[in-house]
Amino acid sequence: MTTSDDTTSSARERLLDATEALIYAGGIHATGVDAIVRQSGTARKSFYTHFESKDALVAAALERRDERWMTWFSESALRRGKLPRARLLAMFDVLREWFASESFHGCAFLNASGEIASADDPIRVVAREHKERLLEFVRTQCDEYVASTGGDSRRAARLSRQWLILIDGAIGVALVSGDADAALDARAAAMHLLDAASESTRSPNGRRST
Repeated sequence: MTTSDDTTSSARERLLDATEALIYAGGIHATGVDAIVRQSGTARKSFYTHFESKDALVAAALERRDERWMTWFSESALRRGKLPRARLLAMFDVLREWFASESFHGCAFLNASGEIASADDPIRVVAREHKERLLEFVRTQCDEYVASTGGDSRRAARLSRQWLILIDGAIGVALVSGDADAALDARAAAMHLLDAASESTRSPNGRRST
């Protein structure tokens, strides 16, 4: 037996599913509430029951995508390597598989930020928080890598910021060019960063600097 709570929850989830799919494929401004309601198969009043505005619905859909994307990305990268260096480089292997999929339309959070002017808009806030979470995950791996080479936290912080730029840069190039191998180019650049981070902890005679 389906309860009213089950029906309400189902309607909300269908609205979120439809919103995420439509804005990721076509953009926020190009997607109207009518299209979302129609694709979700819900009544229009369901939209007003759960969300005060279209922007609130989009922000909620992006929050849910953030959770799912971060789980997928982090778990996929961690499964591919036992050592920090291998896990860091595996991030680009994971990205390449994503780029090669038919469902790839770039980074939903960068795409959304490009459509929303105000930095304080809830949609931009969700996008910014997503990048902060991604940077935090990368920073954890960079901390482990730099520690293994005898480096300090300042070097790890710089490396993690550079890593995020390589990730987002690869996503942007893959989206515009349609070339999944943008991930491999970013991986090659990332290897140079790791080697540089490792070498910078050594003195000219080959011993680790103190």
